[in-house]
Parts: sequence; C-alpha cells; structure tokens
Amino acid sequence: MTNTSRRALRLLSLFGSRRQWSLREFATALKVSERTVRRDIETLRELGYPITTVHGPDGGYRLGAGHTLPPLVFDHDQALAVAVALQTAPSTVFGLGEDAARALVTLEQAMPAALREPMKSLRLTRLPNYWEFPAPPIDPTALTAVGAAVRHRHVLVTETLRADGSRPASTDDDFLPARRIEPHHLVVWAGRWYVVAYDPEDDQWRVHRVDRLRPRPTTHPFSPRELPHHDLARFVMSSHDRGDTAADWPCTGSARLCLPADVVARFAPGGSVVEHLDTEHCRLTLGAWSWAGIAGILATFDTELTDLHPPELAQACQRIAHRMATIKDTEGRP
Repeated sequence: MTNTSRRALRLLSLFGSRRQWSLREFATALKVSERTVRRDIETLRELGYPITTVHGPDGGYRLGAGHTLPPLVFDHDQALAVAVALQTAPSTVFGLGEDAARALVTLEQAMPAALREPMKSLRLTRLPNYWEFPAPPIDPTALTAVGAAVRHRHVLVTETLRADGSRPASTDDDFLPARRIEPHHLVVWAGRWYVVAYDPEDDQWRVHRVDRLRPRPTTHPFSPRELPHHDLARFVMSSHDRGDTAADWPCTGSARLCLPADVVARFAPGGSVVEHLDTEHCRLTLGAWSWAGIAGILATFDTELTDLHPPELAQACQRIAHRMATIKDTEGRP
C-alpha cells in the first residue's frame, strides 16, 4: 500500500507538469508496467480525482477539464529540487536572498512530514571557486521584463548599458541608440543571463546580456520565428558579440589567437571577451588570480599566441614554456 501511495503522489505531480500523458509515458516515468499505471489511475479516480481517458493515436490520460490539482503536490525528488533551487537562486538574481529564504520556510510548512524533514536536512552554503568566473547577480526587474516579453511574444525596446549599469550619454563614444528586438528565449550560462533575440532592423539574430540592457516593455506582438540554430546552447556560446565584459580580477590580459571568434567564444570562460579580427583570428581578453593563471587558460586553446598584453602576461607564458621544456620523461630524457 505504501508503494501504491507513493506512485499515486508521483502521478499527481506528473499531471501538475503536463495535463495529458500517454500510458507509455507514465510507465516510463514511474519505471513500472503499464498495467500498474492503470491500477494507480483507478486508485486516484476512487479518491475523487477526475482523470479522463483520451482515445485515439494521441490519446492517454488527462486531468478532467475545469479541474486543477491541489496545491503543493510534490514527490520526494521535487521537494529536494525546490530546496536546492531556493538556496542557490540568490547567486544569480540580485535581492532574492531574503525572499528565497521565506519561500523555503513557507513551502516546508505546507509539506507533509515525510517531505518536510528531507527539505530541512538539506541546508547548504554555496561557496564559489576561482574557476567559476562568477558574474554579479542580475536585477530581477529587468529579468522579469524580458521573461514576460519572451512569454507573451511582445517587442522590447532596449537601451545598452555599460558594465557598471550606467547609460552612456548621446555624446559619448560608446552610446548606442535604443533598439527594438523580438525576444525568443532566455538562457543562463556561466552564471550569466542572456536573451536570444531577433533584430528586425538588421535582419539578424543576436545574443544580449540581460544585465547590459535596460528593457522597456511594449504591447506590440511579434510572430515566432525559427531559431537560428537547432542547438541553442551552442549558438549562445559561440556568439562572440553577446555583450560580455571582462570580469574584475587581480590580473587581466589579452592575446591574439589563430582561431575564429566563434570557436574561441564557445570555450572561453565566463567573464572573458572575444573580439573578432578576421575569419581566422580573434583577440581574447580575460582575467585570473595570477598572470600564470591567464597563461594556463590561453594554453588550453592549443594555437599560436601573438600580441600579448601586458608584458607581465608575455613573461608568464615564457616562464611556463621554459618549465615545460625542461620536463623529462620517466627515463630521465628531456
């Protein structure tokens, strides 16, 4: 009976994520036979849940029209996922710390005892390491505005901001006029929020850092377009002009690489900047805790490095090259 109850709860949580499921999908998700799924669905019906059978090739089971699930129907894994998400979200969105903590307490109080205890036991402190190249948390107001525009397919008017959040004056060299974009998708990569958008004025797809935009919502709808690449993650990572700025590190340097910008952008760490030079070359600017740290990252690209700046970076590369040249194999041969 205990296993039946757990599966029934899991069935309810699946209905909460999607209203209609096929018998095979239920069986796969629950790792049980289709016959067991049928029995569990009958159990839920006996408890008063209006689950209807949908016939035809696309049929399955659907929660009855006009009915919704009771609030907070979570299984064990979902409860743990919520606990982790609420404790890690403040690292990417500014000002969520107190609200996330209150939300976690509220959810715990609404949970059954069997789920409440695992959630309470999962208390964590997130400590970033040096290789994460973290970005400052994003303003939730901007994130909400962009997210709503994506969901409702409304045009956004955007102004480009500097790395410090200020808007250049019209007389400044880095001033860019406001643009109208069609936002299609939000992406989080390396602790940074990006929006994949179509620019109708330039007839191009672009990737924008959300924290580098001042979005002004509109009510002007746009029609969905086919995304520029079937692998959206690859498109974002290989877009070198996505608005990134060099992160604040004790040491910051740059080098000219004999690789295309889209290749380097895909593998460069968060907090670095890739500048397109020509079809076969680009400039990579990045930071680290030491000049040797930057040199080590540059070496991972396994290509010719020229025009290194500042001199301290070039000297660090020479020192590392000298150390590598003096390494001997297991028989003592250089």
